[in-house]
Amino acid sequence: MVTLQKEVEGIREERNNVAKKMKGKLEPSERERLVEEGKNLKESLVTLEEDLMKLQDELQHVARSIPNMTHPDVPVGGEDSSAIRNEVGSPREFSFPIKDHLQLGKDLDLMDFDSAAEVSGSKFFYLKNEAVLLEMALLNWTLSEVMKKGFTPLTTPEIVRSSIVEKCGFQPRGDNTQVYSIDGTDQCLIGTAEIPVGGIHMDSILLESALPLKYIAFSHCFRTEAGAAGAAAKGLYRVHQFSKAEMFVLCRPEDSESFHNELIQIEEDLFTSLGLHFKTLDMATADLGAPAYRKFDIEAWMPGLGRFGEISSASNCTDYQSRRLGIRFRPSEPLQTGSKKGKANLPSTKFVHTLNATACAVPRMMVCLLENYQQEDGSVVVPETLRPFMGGIEVIKPKLR
Repeated sequence: MVTLQKEVEGIREERNNVAKKMKGKLEPSERERLVEEGKNLKESLVTLEEDLMKLQDELQHVARSIPNMTHPDVPVGGEDSSAIRNEVGSPREFSFPIKDHLQLGKDLDLMDFDSAAEVSGSKFFYLKNEAVLLEMALLNWTLSEVMKKGFTPLTTPEIVRSSIVEKCGFQPRGDNTQVYSIDGTDQCLIGTAEIPVGGIHMDSILLESALPLKYIAFSHCFRTEAGAAGAAAKGLYRVHQFSKAEMFVLCRPEDSESFHNELIQIEEDLFTSLGLHFKTLDMATADLGAPAYRKFDIEAWMPGLGRFGEISSASNCTDYQSRRLGIRFRPSEPLQTGSKKGKANLPSTKFVHTLNATACAVPRMMVCLLENYQQEDGSVVVPETLRPFMGGIEVIKPKLR
């Protein structure tokens, strides 16, 4: 590309020289020769500029495929190589045959997948009765708890430009994309609030004194779940549309590791308060998405499914997203006086680091709560922390028929 760029610049210079010669007094034959030469140069330039644009597009495509660097302590390998950082609680032992959340949802009249499949397609659902209150309770409780840690609450747009999706490190196009694109536009439905929150401060220079910026954002999320199938994806575990509260931090580079630990601690505190049995995993290199420098997933025990399932993740994306989004800050170090009298030099700007973490993904939290808190009579106990947010309901009982 650099070679072609030089060639283009060389032809442009030749065209300028021809144009200068044309301004002087010339013999008709010489003028005719210069006109012909200018025409040939123009045609060559058009072809070369088209080739240059194609090369620039190819280079951008290759550049976008390069992931972030990886923290030196991240385990190397596939998902099986991930290391357990922490484990909380133990699986509940049941003295009766247990049900999965799908059966509980049907018996308690809490959800309807069949009608949603007719209306919208597979992997959509209706929530009903106490399940609606439980969704609102989970979100309101989560927001109130995270706000105590100094996070600013947000609701976000749920449609964003494709360029923002790309700059955040996601691929809005392709066979395996998880992103719903809107035909005839350059817009997409968001798969996580991380994307619109990342875009708030795009192309801006923040004051160092304003950092860190900590947000807790509520949004609906939309994912194609391309390739998802089988028992592991049934029911609420893997769906096309769901509610989520997402934490997002913008900070100085030297602070991102400590904020990563803070986000993980908040997640663990939330899930401990709900009485869940879970483990925190330091995810191996092959399981890191393009933006993540390091990522910790939390998997909770889901007795009805008979396995651990991911309920949240926390990623340090360092400056991967901020470079693409153009989010910088100006250090507040003392100004240095320049060589000219009375002129001061502003300190150079730096890119912020960005981090994100799931505080509450509603469907998977419902899977955990319904399956772990089920009783022998078919009812489900509401965790004490959520009862004030559900109008005092303590138990979800079977409906009288």
